[in-house]
Amino acid sequence: MNILLFLLCLIASCLGAITGVGGGILIKPIADAMNLLPVSAISFLSGCTVLCMSASSLIRSRGNGVRLEKAVTVPLAVGSIGGGLLGKWLFELVRQNFSNEAVLGLIQAILLLAMTLAVLIYYFFKSRIQPGNLRGTVLCLAVGLTLGVISSFLGIGGGPANVAILCLLFSMTSKEAAKNSIFIIFFSQIVSLISTVAGGTVPDVSIWLVVLMALGGVGGALIGSAISKRISDSGVDKVFMWMLGAIALVNVWNIIRFAMAL
Repeated sequence: MNILLFLLCLIASCLGAITGVGGGILIKPIADAMNLLPVSAISFLSGCTVLCMSASSLIRSRGNGVRLEKAVTVPLAVGSIGGGLLGKWLFELVRQNFSNEAVLGLIQAILLLAMTLAVLIYYFFKSRIQPGNLRGTVLCLAVGLTLGVISSFLGIGGGPANVAILCLLFSMTSKEAAKNSIFIIFFSQIVSLISTVAGGTVPDVSIWLVVLMALGGVGGALIGSAISKRISDSGVDKVFMWMLGAIALVNVWNIIRFAMAL
């Protein structure tokens, strides 16, 4: 099991570093589909892995020519911190009110599928959509809050929604959206992890498994950052869309599996 999870984290974090989705969007549904651990444990481990992946990716991508839009991304990150806390509270509320974790897994799988399909549709028609150029601290805080709630509740760290929103509302290229998304993910995941530890809601998981998955996240981030330098924005988009298709199929299976477990 440990080797499988390490390889999953390595591959997912590599793709997450290339596309800016953080890796959790792959780790969470695939680990659920493998049925190796409880839903809450997978959410926690996914969050830890994404935190390590995002930190490594940001360090590795310094000086790669892709800029951080600090005027936009900093307030987005601040908003995502608040959203991360709210999303974590909603997660615990649902978990505590349903003794069967299959209910939590089903809710997460349905929301993940809906989000994935929405982003996939956007990318199919991306060339026909005129992107916006939103500015303003209050607007950025509100968008960051929404993204933080989604990522924290679903246990995915960031996800396709971050990248799509950065392209659609803030006119970023795919590579710019990827780097700025990882910046946002980093801060939201720090606060989410602190909240989990401080609230005493850490699932019963082996510390060695946490370390192993974190190493997979770091390794994947380093590999993904190196690959990102060598491919174009259109190449990033292609990787992103194929990944979204795979995620959608995995979530369909998870919805069926969790529904049958009720």
